Amino acid sequence: MGTHPDTDADTDSTAAAPTGHGGPAQGPASTTLDPRYSTPDAEAVPWSAAEDLLLHSEVFWLTTVRPDGRPHVTPLLAVWLHGALHFATGAQERKARNLAQNQRVILTTGTNTLSTGLDLVLEGEASLVSDTDRLTSLATAWSTKYGPDWTFEVADGAFHHPDGAGALVFAVPPHRVFGFTKGTPFSQTRWTFG
Repeated sequence: MGTHPDTDADTDSTAAAPTGHGGPAQGPASTTLDPRYSTPDAEAVPWSAAEDLLLHSEVFWLTTVRPDGRPHVTPLLAVWLHGALHFATGAQERKARNLAQNQRVILTTGTNTLSTGLDLVLEGEASLVSDTDRLTSLATAWSTKYGPDWTFEVADGAFHHPDGAGALVFAVPPHRVFGFTKGTPFSQTRWTFG
């Protein structure tokens, strides 16, 4: 088990990926097992397993870049819908101010155990969602996934909580996703989109 190389080059074991529920219409363009970071008996994880984790994980870690280049990481809630991971933040929060300067982000989720589970690292660019119909479907998805404490009204291109707090909503369609299985076997899978 190791960290993924910071490269765009694909390695061996490329296979077509199936289309999953809730993801991009065409699914990932490629699925690749990296043998350098996988045990010999490992196989590429199917996209459907990664998408299931994106759908059901409750906590995600968002990494943005501050204007001075330093990273900023924070936990948050997110919803996988319409082929993108969505999160909400107040307009004056650090992450929103970072996104005004640099839309490149990484979102991670998984387990904090060494010998079981699947961890995901999703790379993409965050774009503001302001369409009322899309925000309404996202508000429904939020309350369905997280319960009545996370019920939002939609107005003026944003979420509004009954207590008056407002939140911008961002969509992050994946450019690349890395999957790390832990245990027997260990593996690293890369899904590349478009």
